[in-house]
Amino acid sequence: MIRDYVNMARPDHWFKNAFMLPGILIAWVASPPEQPLSTLGWIGLGVIAACLACSSNYTINEWLDAPEDKLHPEKKSRPAAAGRVKARIVYFEWAFLAASALTLAWFVGLMFLLSLLMLLVMGLLYNVRPVRLKDIPYLDVLSEGVNNPLRLLLGWYAVGSQLVPPASLLLAYWMLGAFLMAIKRLAEMRHLNDRAVAMAYRQSFRHYTAERLLVSIVFYASAFAFFAGVFLIRYRVELILGVPFLAGFMAMYLRVGFLPDSPARRPEHLYKDRNLMIYIVLAVLALVVCMWIRMPWLNALFQPTIPAGL
Repeated sequence: MIRDYVNMARPDHWFKNAFMLPGILIAWVASPPEQPLSTLGWIGLGVIAACLACSSNYTINEWLDAPEDKLHPEKKSRPAAAGRVKARIVYFEWAFLAASALTLAWFVGLMFLLSLLMLLVMGLLYNVRPVRLKDIPYLDVLSEGVNNPLRLLLGWYAVGSQLVPPASLLLAYWMLGAFLMAIKRLAEMRHLNDRAVAMAYRQSFRHYTAERLLVSIVFYASAFAFFAGVFLIRYRVELILGVPFLAGFMAMYLRVGFLPDSPARRPEHLYKDRNLMIYIVLAVLALVVCMWIRMPWLNALFQPTIPAGL
């Protein structure tokens, strides 16, 4: 059925491209476009290209994951695992979505095109043997988390900015993505509640335990905080006022990871946690306000008080 091929592309996951928004906002503030209305059109085209690229990755992901998905109590009903799709059509769908995304990206700009191409390459490295990073502990989380800074770059270059995104911002965004993915792994393991089934379903679970995942989550959260701190102090000190909101989000998301039948293992269902959604909206609004309003007293407050180079 056509619906099965559409489901493999997972359009319900397109919301993840909201991670392009910080790149769009920061690039817009740092280098305001000369033609704002025209730029909005390019941003819209860029978002469509990103959605198609992600669907291409999801299509090949589900097809290659079918043998393992058959061992999962819920994913065994997916179209590929249930044997309801044909290989030649799946590969055509994957290639068509990727080609369409790259074609649209070419119109947006060269740097946008290269960033989108990297997103597609990471999808192959994550899913295709002999590399298949998703089977390697920690690299599975880090390689999936790198899609975060790639989406930031897509948003950045969709604006048409000629500036180079700060390394501290990209690294912070990467660690945030790894933090979210590690919690997803923890939620998956707790949901399966059977180590033998978990190890058969996902090879990385042969190494992971709840304790190891929790330790890695603390590492990713700490790395995010340090890199984000470098970016805030160097580029936009007003965003320091948003730090409590970011810390609160990370604490709330970790709580979500421990819920029974946690929506963290299926991010497309996060909207069901109303408290988390309300908090995210408030946090985003607070950060946007901090982006646009200048507060000179904060610069004075955080001026160096000891000699540089200590």
